[in-house]
Amino acid sequence: MTSEPDVLLSVRTADCLPVLVADVKLHVIAAVHAGWRGALARVIEKTVGEMRRIYGSAPENLVAALGPAIGRCCYEVGDEVVDAFRARFTECDDFFCPPPLERDTERARSRYSLLFHTQAPPGHRGERSSLHLDLVAVAQAQLTAAGLRASAIHDSGYCTACRRDLFFSYRREGSQAGRMMAVIGVRE
Repeated sequence: MTSEPDVLLSVRTADCLPVLVADVKLHVIAAVHAGWRGALARVIEKTVGEMRRIYGSAPENLVAALGPAIGRCCYEVGDEVVDAFRARFTECDDFFCPPPLERDTERARSRYSLLFHTQAPPGHRGERSSLHLDLVAVAQAQLTAAGLRASAIHDSGYCTACRRDLFFSYRREGSQAGRMMAVIGVRE
C-alpha cells in the first residue's frame, strides 16, 4: 500500500484473486493477492485495517476492484480447504457451493461410473463430495466486514479457468501458465 503519487502497485495472478483498494479522499491505494491461503488468513480484511491504521482511511471512502480469478464454477477444493475455512469463518457456508451440473455427457458418464466403482472398502464412503470455493464471496465478506459498502465493491465477473481466450489459469494450464498483472496507482 502507498500514498505516493506516480508509484504503481501490482499483483501477479494466474487464478488467485487480485484485489485493488483505493481511498478516494486520501489517495491511498493497496494491491492484495488473495488465493485461498491468503483469503483464509484474512489478508483483504487486514489490508483495509492497515490502511485505516497507517493512513487514517475511513471505510466509507474506500472502493475495491476484484479482478479476474478462478470462479466458483471451476474452483474445486479438497476437504482440507473446506475444513480450514469452517474453522475460521462462521459464515463459511456462503463461500462454498456444489459443483455445477455436468452437461458434457462423456464427462458425466465417467463421473457417474466413479460413484459406483471406488477403491474405498465396503461400508466406507471414500471421498467426500467435492465443493467449489467462491473467492469473490470471501473477498466481499472480508471487505464488508472491514466496513466497505457493498456498492463500493466491484467484481470483474470473469473466471480465469473458463475464459481461455482472455486469461491464464494455473488450474487449467499447470506450472507453465503465464501470469496476469493487476495494477493500481495514484496520479500526481
